[in-house]
Amino acid sequence: MDPLYKTAEDEMRERVQGAGKGMGAGKGKRVMGGGGPMSQTAQQAELKLEQMVDQRDMAVAKASVNGDAAVVEPVINQEILPISEVKLPLECGTRVDCKWRDGEFHPARVIERRPVEGTDQHEYYVHYSKFNRRMDEWVKQENLDLNTVDVGDIDGSDPKSKKRRMEDVDDEHHGEFDANELRQHEEFTKVKNVDSVELGQYQMETWYFSPLPAEYNNCKTLYFAEYDLSFFKTRGEMMRHLRKCKLQHPPGDEIYRCHYPGGRSVSMFEVDGKKEKLYCQNLCYLAKLFLDHKTLYYDVDLFLFYVLCENDERGSHIVGYFSKEKCSEEGYNLACILTLPSHQRKGYGKFLIAMSYELSKIEGKVGTPERPLSDLGNVSYRGYWTRELLKVLKEQEGSISIKELSAATMIKTEDIISTLQHLNLIQYQKGQHVICAAPAVIERHLKQAGSPGLQVDPKFIVWCPYSAEREYALYRN
Repeated sequence: MDPLYKTAEDEMRERVQGAGKGMGAGKGKRVMGGGGPMSQTAQQAELKLEQMVDQRDMAVAKASVNGDAAVVEPVINQEILPISEVKLPLECGTRVDCKWRDGEFHPARVIERRPVEGTDQHEYYVHYSKFNRRMDEWVKQENLDLNTVDVGDIDGSDPKSKKRRMEDVDDEHHGEFDANELRQHEEFTKVKNVDSVELGQYQMETWYFSPLPAEYNNCKTLYFAEYDLSFFKTRGEMMRHLRKCKLQHPPGDEIYRCHYPGGRSVSMFEVDGKKEKLYCQNLCYLAKLFLDHKTLYYDVDLFLFYVLCENDERGSHIVGYFSKEKCSEEGYNLACILTLPSHQRKGYGKFLIAMSYELSKIEGKVGTPERPLSDLGNVSYRGYWTRELLKVLKEQEGSISIKELSAATMIKTEDIISTLQHLNLIQYQKGQHVICAAPAVIERHLKQAGSPGLQVDPKFIVWCPYSAEREYALYRN
């Protein structure tokens, strides 16, 4: 056990024992009912000890799950207020246990507050300490356990608390920000400005802040027209717009259509950000409500958007998309990717990743996604790379080099090496990487990689790579 904890517990236990002397407690033992009531001082000290031990146990458990070092510091700057001293409304920065959707209370921090119209109470926007930021939400006062109000770091003076808050924000790999930009990003996006969106027949709770025009801030529900993605504050406004809108699919070129078993039909549309600027900007606004690790590009002219749709008798309905730069100096074949929450767990995320690489094969260029990847994106890409590389290795007779693997899959060599290292299938010998993969090991890893989801059939792709020269010629003509 860490000596820091041992010392702290020993000191606290000595205080408990000292406060309870003369009541029949032996050395190192608690009074458990037979020796008369403990003094108020002893009870408070005992409660403090239990809180310290609970915090230590939770921190050690979290460290063991994450594979971190066993040395975990206890929370020092803590000040739990008696219920009689709790002042309402709670200040921003207050830590308090809050009831979540599972009916259990979880540690949370108050991010913002607002008065409830017609009452003297407030609603509180809270971040759950052990949950992703997408779970942040507005809650009513009755959801808070006021017996757990902690104002020990309400002014943010504790450096450990600042570190914890930065770790809360960093859970989505904000690699594009430095520390100062990350703090500004947290402050600017700390509160979701829209609670939910309605798109077609689906209503979805939002996850993050989106920099919508000011007049749309603090909307309970934002209504999107599903074909041109115009958005409105009321359903009535959207319905009037739909009566005028003649579109039944995204405003672009259909480059893929395939009918799958079970009656599912999907299409992919290529939308040029320069030609359909308003649609692409609205798509970015929508996507930002579900993505936290990407900055929003207002200049969409330099991007192509590939919108995946489900088809029925009413038209083509968006389920997700990815974007890519028209001309990427870094060789990125994907800039941003999203499957809408209403269509997740249907294999569409894997489909979008696979499509980006199929387009790279047609271009004849090795591709890689733009960094940073989100936590979910990293898992999805690792799975795709694993399946594609092991499929080639399984069918390969004889040796194969990393370069040949890259040529066969259009996966960047750095991604190939990191994936095979993750699978322990590559070794560095005599100045070069050597692939060591027995057939049984390949089969085991393929099973662990899971299903490829909805698969792309390359023969149904009708697409020509973007050409700046061709676009310039068309412009001149």
